[in-house]
Amino acid sequence: MSDLTRLTAAELADKIHTGEVSAAETTQAHLDRIAAVDGDVHAFLHVDAEGALEAARAVDADIAAGTAPASPLAGVPLALKDVLTTKGVPTTCGSKTLEGWLPPYDATVTRRLREAGVPILGKTNMDEFAMGSSTENSAYGPTRNPWDLGRIPGGSGGGSSASLAAYEAPLAIGTDTGGSIRQPAAVTATVGVKPTYGGVSRYGLVAFSSSLDQAGPCGRTVLDAALLHEVIAGHDPMDATSVDAPVPAVVDAARQGARGDLSGVKVGVVREFSGEGYQGGVLRSFETAVAQLKELGAEVVEVSCPNFTYALPAYYLIAPSECSSNLARFDAMRYGLRVADDGSHSAEEVMSLTREEGFGAEVKRRVMLGTYALSSGYYDAYYGSAQKVRTLITRDFAAAFEQVDVLVSPTTPVTPFKLGEKVDDPLAMYLNDICSIPANLAGNAAMSVPSGLSEEDGLPVGLQIMAPALADDRLYRVGAAYEAARGPVLDKLGELEASK
Repeated sequence: MSDLTRLTAAELADKIHTGEVSAAETTQAHLDRIAAVDGDVHAFLHVDAEGALEAARAVDADIAAGTAPASPLAGVPLALKDVLTTKGVPTTCGSKTLEGWLPPYDATVTRRLREAGVPILGKTNMDEFAMGSSTENSAYGPTRNPWDLGRIPGGSGGGSSASLAAYEAPLAIGTDTGGSIRQPAAVTATVGVKPTYGGVSRYGLVAFSSSLDQAGPCGRTVLDAALLHEVIAGHDPMDATSVDAPVPAVVDAARQGARGDLSGVKVGVVREFSGEGYQGGVLRSFETAVAQLKELGAEVVEVSCPNFTYALPAYYLIAPSECSSNLARFDAMRYGLRVADDGSHSAEEVMSLTREEGFGAEVKRRVMLGTYALSSGYYDAYYGSAQKVRTLITRDFAAAFEQVDVLVSPTTPVTPFKLGEKVDDPLAMYLNDICSIPANLAGNAAMSVPSGLSEEDGLPVGLQIMAPALADDRLYRVGAAYEAARGPVLDKLGELEASK
C-alpha cells in the first residue's frame, strides 16, 4: 500500500469509506509522521493523539455498522490553527498570555469538523494572535519551511501550511486577516483559500481584527480545499457577521475545473501587482501561469485597480485599531496569564505587568499603533481615513469584476526568506502581504495555488486568484483547471526528501 501520508484527502476519504483502510490507521500514520519530523518543522503546538484516534475509531464504527459517513471527509485527519477554540484542548494563539488555557467551548468551525467526523490531530503554531507573516512571532518558537528548514513557512498560519508540506496532515484550517492563509500556502507550495468574509463562522475564532478575520481551508490540492470548504462553511446565528446565503458549490466547481476547460472565463491581470519589489523568479512564474490560463481557453486582459497601492497603509491602521480594542479583553482578571498576583499590587498594576510579560514585541507594536490611531483628535485622520480608502478599494474590485470573472496576481512578491532575515524590519515584513491585503479589505474571496518553483532559488511561488464576494466557486474552477495543467509541485519536495 502507498504511504497514507502522501495521499490526497479525497483519495484517503475514498479508501476509508470503501473499507480499504481504516480511519484509525490513517490517523495513526499521520501521528507517526508528526512524531518523526515535527521536531525539525515545529508545525504543532499541541498534538491530541487520543482525541484524534477516538474520533477516527467512531468513524470506523459507523462504517462497520453500515451507517453512511457523516461527510465526504469523515475519517480524514486535519491540523487546526491554534486561534480557534477547542473544548478541553489548549488554545494559546501562539501567546504566553493564553498559555495552558483550556477553552470551555468549541468554535463553530471546530464543532462542524467534529460533526463531519474529521479527526483533529492537534493545534498548529502561528504568529502571536495571528500578527505576522513568518510564524517567527510565536511565543513558542518559529515553525520552519519543509522546503528549507532555514526559511520561514509564511505567517501567521505557518504551522498549518508547514504541516501540509511536511505530510503531517492532509488538511488544515487557517485564518486570513491580511493574507495569513494565502501567503503561507504560496511559500510552501500548498493550496490556501480565504472565503468570502462571513462565509465561514468566526464564533470561537480569537479575534485579531474583527472586520477582516476569516477562517478558511488549506490543502495540498484544490479539490481537497473545496471538500473542506463545504464542511466548515455556512450561516451561523452565533456570528453576527455570518452571511445568511447558500454555500457556493465549490466542490462541483473544482471537479468541473479539473477537466481543463476555461472557455468563456475572463481573467484580469492586476496591473498594480508587479514591478519594483517583486522577485524576478516570482514574476516569471506568474507570466507562465497566465500563459497557461490562456491555453486553457480563458480570455486574459489587464485591469487597473489604482487604489490597491494604498491598501497596505490602510490595513496597518484598520487592523491595529481593531486589535487594540480586541486585545483589551486580556486583562489578567478572568483567565490566562496573571503575574504579580501576590496581593501587593493593584488590579491595574497586575494588568499592566501581565500584558508586559504576556504580549510579544509585534503584538505590543500593533496595540500601540492602533490605540494611537483611535485616540481623541486622531481618529478621523487615521482610522476614519483608512476606512475611506477601504471603500475606494472595494469600488476598484467592483469595477474590475464588471469586466472580468476573476483577478490574478502573484500571491507574494518574493519566495520564502530566511528565518531572522526580516524580523527586525517590520516594514519589510509587512510588504509580504501587499498582494493579499486588498481582498481582506473588500471581503472578497481569494485563493493561492502553487505556480511552481522560482528559477532563481528553487523555492515555491504562488498564483493568487480573486473572485467577487459569494462567488467562491469561481476560485475553485479556475484554480483546479490551472492545477491540472501545471501538474504537481509538492511532489518535488517529496523527491527532494527521498534523495537525502
